[in-house]
This record gives sequence, C-alpha cells and structure tokens, in this order.
Amino acid sequence: MSVSDLIGALDAIPKLTTVPSSSASAQESVFLDAPEWLTEAYLQDALRKYYNDRRLKITWVKVNPALGKGENYGGVLTRVKAQFTRSDGSAQLGHYIVKSTFEGNDFAQKTMEPYDIFNREMEIYEQVLPKLKALLREIGDTEQIFAETMAVDIENSSLIFEDLNARGFTMPDRLKGLDMKITRLVLRKLAKMHATSAVMNERENHALEGYDRGFFNRYTDNYAPAFVGMLQAATRRVAQWPGYEKYAAKMEALVPIYMELGKRIFDISPGHINVLAHGDLWTNNVLVNYDKETGEPLDAIIIDFQYTVWGSPALDLFYFLNTSLEFDLHKSHQEELIAYYFGVFSETLKKLQYQTAVPSLHQFHQQMLEKKFYAAHTSISVLPIQRNVETDNADFNALMETNQRALNFKDACYRNPISERVLRELLPDFEAEGLLDADQ
Repeated sequence: MSVSDLIGALDAIPKLTTVPSSSASAQESVFLDAPEWLTEAYLQDALRKYYNDRRLKITWVKVNPALGKGENYGGVLTRVKAQFTRSDGSAQLGHYIVKSTFEGNDFAQKTMEPYDIFNREMEIYEQVLPKLKALLREIGDTEQIFAETMAVDIENSSLIFEDLNARGFTMPDRLKGLDMKITRLVLRKLAKMHATSAVMNERENHALEGYDRGFFNRYTDNYAPAFVGMLQAATRRVAQWPGYEKYAAKMEALVPIYMELGKRIFDISPGHINVLAHGDLWTNNVLVNYDKETGEPLDAIIIDFQYTVWGSPALDLFYFLNTSLEFDLHKSHQEELIAYYFGVFSETLKKLQYQTAVPSLHQFHQQMLEKKFYAAHTSISVLPIQRNVETDNADFNALMETNQRALNFKDACYRNPISERVLRELLPDFEAEGLLDADQ
C-alpha cells in the first residue's frame, strides 16, 4: 500500500509519550469497527516511513471509532493509539486519527464521487496547507491553524493525523453552540487561512481557482435530496405553527429553484474578493484547547478540508455563523463578528503585500449581503442536521435518500427545540430581507 511523502518538519511530529519498554507486551492489540485495510501491519509501515525508522515495531495498538452515529456524514474517523519501539530500543506511545472514505457504502461513495472530496482533501493537506503555513511564517506568525498531517494514502483515500486530543484539544459541544471567545478564536484562524490563500493564488498564477466543487456547484446536483429534502421538512414543520403559514408558503415556492439559488452563492461574482474557503466550517470541524483550571478557551484548530472551494469569504462566514454559535450570537452579533474577522483578514493581506485591491469594511459587508441567501440556507437546512439528537436513522443514506426512512430522519431534525427556535425567530428576519422570495 502506498503512503505518499509525509508533510511537515520536526515541529509537525505528533507528540509522543515515552513509556517503559517492559510494559510493551502487557496488553493485546484491539481493533474495533476499523476499516478492513487498517491493520497493524499498515500502521507499522506508515510509522516507519514517518519516523524514517525501518526497525520501528508496533508492540500494541488500539483502534476504535472516533465519533458516534450522527456526528459525521463525510467519512469515517478512527482513533488509533499505538505503542511502538524504535531502533534505539526506546518505547513510545503515539495518538493518531485516521480519516477514510465510507468503506462498503457504495451509495455514499457514488453520491459523493462528483464532488471528489477525498482526493481534494488529500491534495489540500499535501500541497496547499503547507504553503499557507509558510506564508504566515514570512510575517513571523507561527500560530497553528491546521492539524498536522502524518500520511496521505492515495490508494485507500485516507489521511493520518496527530490526534490533537492527546494535547488537550477537544471538540466543543455541537448542541450547545460556541460562545463569543471560541467564535473569535475560530474567526481569527479562518481570516488568516483566507488571507494566505488569496496571496498564494495571486503569487502562483491562480492556482487555487480550480477548486470549484463545493456543496453547490455547476457540475452535479447529487446533494439535492439532502438540501431540498431538509427545506421540505422545514416547510412541513413550519406549516403546523399558527401564524407561520405565509413563511411555509414562501419556503414551498423555493423548492424548484433552491439548488440554483445555492449555486449562485458559489458562483464567482465580478469585483468581489475571493479566497479558498474551508467549505464546511462548523462546530465538529473545530478542536479547542481549554485551560484546565478556568475552562477558558486557549486555542482552536480547524480540521476537515473535504469541501474546500474557491469563492467568497461569505461561504465560510455565513455557514459558520449560522450553524455553530449560541443563539444570541447567531441572531444578534453577526455583523460585529464579520467586522472582527475582516480586521484580521485585511491586516494579514497587508502584511503579505497582497497586490489586488482589498475592499473597505463597508464594501466587504456589501459583498457579503449579495451572498446572504446562504445564511438562510444554513439556518433552515443545515443547522437542524448538525443539532439533531435523534440518532436512530442518522446516517449518510438517510440524509441523501428520499424514502420513508429518510423522511423520518429529516422530520426528526425539526423536532429539536434549538432548530425550532431558530426557525421561529429568524424566518421573519429572512422574509423581511427578501431571502424567502422565489424571485430574489
């Protein structure tokens, strides 16, 4: 099996715990619900290549799912803890995450094939993120934004990362929503990612503009059963509420043009500033390190680059701000947060001597406004999936199909009181802004 050249220098090496070699044989290797190809021999080969040590030998390994049902719809995440001995006789313990495709799920693989998400993510980690990191180093910025990569495996469409949980990073509670401090941490990292991508694209002859297969794109409508299906489920729910009949009627009228409206958001708008957007930035794609004593957030890392796409910063800003925040921030603080993001974004561009004209804050807000349908889309059709708590039917097939089981899953997403509150309080705002109009 082929593992490509490994990314990163010494500072990218996963943090290891040295353990007494006498304990190496005290445990037995355990593999729970792991992909078939993820064997001890595979891991040993990957570790030998990463550490450039052909005599490295795994003495014990534990493999188990990293997320539960309903926590991830874009692939399989597996947590690996491996104890191994080096050629010098020392014993070490490493913590890793293996990300791979849906093994054995032909429907999922066929549905996602036109989006090319697995090849894209491997390419992003191998060829793009190291360059963005290098650009930040040009201006003396050593802040870590992305998870470091151990291995890129083209054959098995998989990636191996340091398990940041071993360094104290954990995933925030997707049901609670992010507070102001975490939100600003993420926006600061996002602004630096966006700015360096714009500079890279400028310096490398538009190299990033080929990434044009986001959630909505001009090549495929394979995700229509999910997006349109969620809109229809939302419409069914809203129609049950006295006084909301007019909103339900407008939402129903959006069904035939919903995918087209989404594609317009992803289309490149003349005169707008564009960046390499993460494409799927929400709570579960952020890891946070908290102070052990105070519980205050200290740092945040952005993960998961399957849906990266060249386009407006609005793609990430509206998606993140309308799926992942505490409700008060979601409803009342978005312009303030966008202004905070823009300050970091424009300053980073300035430091890197970006040659293209940078909009003023007012101009940036105007550009965002042209893409604001995406705020309505993510609030109505995406947040309810991400805040869903009913896991009986929570899988990729239920999200993408149109049978009764899929309908049951989508309807369940709107029984969540968080999703209901978002719809009840934000639909009047969306209507007032014309975001529910079929002729927008």
